[in-house]
Amino acid sequence: MGQALYRKYRTKTFAETIGQEHVTKTLENAIRQGKISHAYLLTGPRGTGKTSIARIIAHEINGLAYDDETHLDIIEIDAASNRRIDEIRDLRDRVTTAPVHAKYKVYIIDEVHMLTKEAFNALLKTLEEPPAHVVFILATTEAHKLPDTIISRTQRYTLRPAPLSQVTAHLKSIAKSENIAIDDDALMLIAEHGEGSFRDSISLLDQASSTAAQVTRADVERILGLAPELHIEQLASAVAKGNTSAIVTTLNELYDLGLEPATIARQLGAYSRQTVLSGDAADPQASLLLLKRLLDVPAARSPKQLLELTLLQSTLPAATMPVTPRQTATPVTTQLAQANAVASPIVQPSAAALQPKVIAPIAPESQPSAPVEDQSHDIPLIPITKQAAVPTDSATNIDVTELWNQVLEDIKKQYNTLYGIARMAQPSFDGSKLTLAFKFGFHQKRINEVKNRQIFADAAAKFYGNPIEIVCIVAESDAPPTAQPDVAAISNIFGGAELLP
Repeated sequence: MGQALYRKYRTKTFAETIGQEHVTKTLENAIRQGKISHAYLLTGPRGTGKTSIARIIAHEINGLAYDDETHLDIIEIDAASNRRIDEIRDLRDRVTTAPVHAKYKVYIIDEVHMLTKEAFNALLKTLEEPPAHVVFILATTEAHKLPDTIISRTQRYTLRPAPLSQVTAHLKSIAKSENIAIDDDALMLIAEHGEGSFRDSISLLDQASSTAAQVTRADVERILGLAPELHIEQLASAVAKGNTSAIVTTLNELYDLGLEPATIARQLGAYSRQTVLSGDAADPQASLLLLKRLLDVPAARSPKQLLELTLLQSTLPAATMPVTPRQTATPVTTQLAQANAVASPIVQPSAAALQPKVIAPIAPESQPSAPVEDQSHDIPLIPITKQAAVPTDSATNIDVTELWNQVLEDIKKQYNTLYGIARMAQPSFDGSKLTLAFKFGFHQKRINEVKNRQIFADAAAKFYGNPIEIVCIVAESDAPPTAQPDVAAISNIFGGAELLP
C-alpha cells in the first residue's frame, strides 16, 4: 500500500517547517539554551503543522532523531476519543513513572479542547505541579474553548495559515519530486482551496495526480466540484451588462454540469470581490451590493431561486428595484412627519385645482389593537376661519394668566411631558370654557385626547371651584377658508383623521 503524500512529506525538523518561522525560531533557540518549559500550547487552523511541531519538540528536547518509529517516552493522546475524566486520571497516575530511555517523558495531547470540564480540572492539578521529567504539549484548533487556568500554565505559540505563495512553491517542489505533471494554474487553485493548510493542499495534489497525465486547472475544478472559470466570467459579464438572457443561459449550463447554486454563488462572489480589489470593476458599488446579496444564497431555503432572483435583480436600475412592504410605507410616514413639522394649521391653503385628501393615520406597530372610541361628540370641531376668533377673557373678571399658571404648576408635578406641550399654548377663558390655542396641529392633537383634556379640566376646576370645559384649537390662519369634508364621520370609521393638502 502506498504512503499518502502528506505523510511522506511531513516536516521532521524546525528547518523544514514552512510558514511558521515566528514559532520555530523561538523554540529552536530556547531548546538550544536549555530553557525547557513543562507545558507548551500550540494553537492555529487545521493543517498548519501543530502536531508536526509538537513531535519535533518532543524529539529535540530528548536529543532523539525524528523518524516514523514510535518511542516509548513520547505518548500521543487524542483528546477527542479520550476526553473523559477517567482517562486523565489514568494519565495523572502514569506521569509519576520515570522515562524508559529518554530524558523527558512527553505527552502530546491533540485537540485538547475536546476534554470535558471534569477532565480539565484533573489535568490542571498535574500542570500546576508536574514531575521534573514530564513535558506536556497541548495542541488545538479552538483555543477559545480552553479554560484560562489551563492556558496560563503553558507557553502558548500561535500558528498561522501559510501564505499562498509558500504553499504553491511547496506543492511545486513535491510535484517535481513525485514526477507529477501539473500546470501552474492548477497548483495555484489547489493552494487557494487549501486555505493555508499544507495537509489539505498536499492531499488534494495527491488526488489530482491520478486524474490525467498532465493535470490542468479544469481537472482540479472537476475534483473540487467548482464551476469552470470561463463560465463565472461569462456570468459576471452578463450581470454587468444587464443581459438577462445570458444570465439564464449560463446558469442553466452550470446546472447541467451538476454545479450547486451555493458553489456558483461563492465563486461569483469571490470573482466580484477580486474585481473590486483590483480596480477592474466597472461599477464598484454595484459589485459590492451583488457580493453582499450572494452571501445569503448558501444558507437560503431555496438557493437556486434566490441565486436567480439576486442576479436578475442586479440588472435592474436602482429606481426600479423591488422594495419591501416596510419600504413602501416610508413615503407616507415621511409625509405625516413633514406635515407635523411645519408651523401652520392642519388645514393648509392649497391651489384651487387641488382638493384636500383625507387619510387615516398609521398606527404605531408597538400599539396594541383596541376598539376605536367614538370621540366625534366629545371633541368639538372648530372651523379655523377669521370668523371663529379665539375667545377672550372679557366675559369674566378671572385673571386667565394666573389661572393658567396654576394649572401648569399642577400638571408639571405629575405629567412632565404634557406640561412641556401645554406651556406653548395661548389660553383664554370665558367663565366656563378654557380655550387653548396651539401653533402646531400635532400639539393640539396630543392635548385634545380625551384623557389628557380631562387631566387639564380637573386641574382647572381645582383652582376655579366649578367644572371647566377644555377646548383645544390650532391658532387661526390668514389663509382663505377651504371646504372641509366630514372629518367626524371619517374619524368614526378609521379611529381619527386629519387633512393633508
